[in-house]
Amino acid sequence: MALPVIPNHIAIVMDGNGRWASKRFMPRIAGHKQGVDALKGIVSACAKRGVQVLTVFAFSSENWNRPAEEVSGLMDILALALGREVPQLLKDGVRLHFVGSRGGLSERVSRGLADAESATAGNSRLILNVCFNYGGRWDIAQAAAKLAAAGQAVTEASLNGALALSHCPDPDLVIRTGGEMRISNFLLWQAAYSELYFSDLLWPDFDEAALDTAVHWFASRERRFGKTSEQIAPTAVGPG
Repeated sequence: MALPVIPNHIAIVMDGNGRWASKRFMPRIAGHKQGVDALKGIVSACAKRGVQVLTVFAFSSENWNRPAEEVSGLMDILALALGREVPQLLKDGVRLHFVGSRGGLSERVSRGLADAESATAGNSRLILNVCFNYGGRWDIAQAAAKLAAAGQAVTEASLNGALALSHCPDPDLVIRTGGEMRISNFLLWQAAYSELYFSDLLWPDFDEAALDTAVHWFASRERRFGKTSEQIAPTAVGPG
C-alpha cells in the first residue's frame, strides 16, 4: 500500500520500555536496550520514507528522579550505543543532534555526544534529534535567559530562534507510545500545531508497520492552523 504525504518532521515520545521488560519478568534496563533496537528500526524506516527530521525523547530532565541503578544503566546504554551505532548512521546519511542540558552528565558521556555530533555533521539525508536531559520548560527558560543575556527583546520570533531545536522546523506529527495520552514536557513550544498520535504499543514493539499506521492517520487530518476548512481547500481552476 502506497504511503500518503509524509510528515516532514516526526517527533516521538518513546514510552513503555520498562513496562515491556516487566511484562517479561526482565529487569527494566533490558527494556531500554530493546528500545534502542526499536529506535534503530524507526530511524531506518524514516530515512527510507523521506522524513527529513526525526526527534525522539530519550531522557527527560525529570528522569533523574528514577532509581539510581536505572539512570546509571541508561547512561551506559547511551555510551555503548554511540560507539556502536555512529558508523552506521554515517553510512546512512543521518546527522545527529543531542538536544538538552549537558549539565550533570559525566565527562565520558558529554564527550561522546560531542564526538557523535561532529562525526555526522556532514550528513543531510535525515536529521536525528535525540532529546537527552531535556524538558520543554527548560528549553523555553534557557531560550529566554539567552535573549536576556544578549539584551534582546523576547518576542515570539526571537524566542523561537533561541530554542534548542531552532535548526529545524516544528514537528508535523508527535507520536507517543505506551498508551499514555500526554506529552510530558516534550516540545511544549514546538508542538503548538502538531498532530498528536497516541499508540497503545509499548516502544520496543513499535515497528515500521506501526509507523506507517501513524503516517496514514496523519494524512487523514485536516491541518488548518487557525483557518477554516474553506480557506485551506484547494481552489478550483476553471477552463481557460
